[in-house]
Amino acid sequence: MNDEIKNKPVPPPETETMGWGEKSASNYGYASDQERLDKRGLEDWEMVQTMEHSTTSIPYWFIAIFFVLLLVAIGLTFPFWGNRPGFERPYFDWGIPAGVAWVIVMSFVIYYFVDLRHILKEKKERKEKEAAAKQAEASQKNG
Repeated sequence: MNDEIKNKPVPPPETETMGWGEKSASNYGYASDQERLDKRGLEDWEMVQTMEHSTTSIPYWFIAIFFVLLLVAIGLTFPFWGNRPGFERPYFDWGIPAGVAWVIVMSFVIYYFVDLRHILKEKKERKEKEAAAKQAEASQKNG
């Protein structure tokens, strides 16, 4: 047990732990902020702040391609494609409705996870409430 504690790697002393949204005073070891951007790029939180928030839904062409591929997949299950002699398949089996149900359910799940508009709206409302509370508190102190 003591050997494990003694052999535990220790971070170098110049390592600084930065929180989300905090800029490093030392530019993460680079001479300037511009050098850091050129060699290392943006931090995660900087990328999130500079991204434009999309208000558009999934493009129609993407949905069209998905449905065309779905129709081709269903068409390939019919017995007149890929029949082998001596092996006859029925025209209908429960795999097709199960597959369609799976696609519909998973489409809604993926849409819910990807559509962040409601989360961003809640964050914006929360910030506005906090700003209004701070403003009311400041006006009470001054007035």
